[in-house]
Amino acid sequence: MCLVNAMHITASVFINDNESGLHADYERWLEELVPFEPGSDPKQGGYLRNRTGEDNADAHHKRQIMGREVVVAITDGKLHLSPWEHIFYYEFDGKRRKRVLVKMIGE
Repeated sequence: MCLVNAMHITASVFINDNESGLHADYERWLEELVPFEPGSDPKQGGYLRNRTGEDNADAHHKRQIMGREVVVAITDGKLHLSPWEHIFYYEFDGKRRKRVLVKMIGE
């Protein structure tokens, strides 16, 4: 098995089709669900997280929706994915250096 993990709280790793329209749809959908609102006022429905001096509350929520890791089987030394599946790393904040953890588990 292969574990791929986004090692930052505002990033996701997920599996899907590598199609540009789908990726654009994800961005639009996530922004509609959890819009970027820097300095938003919680009294006006904004994010309480942004009162800490950060402005990335939306990135935390987007990561929660998209997930933090994937596990993929390995068959004959190759990732066992369907022909259309790919592993993606998506950063929702972009302000810090990010890492990805890849671990092989098993024999």
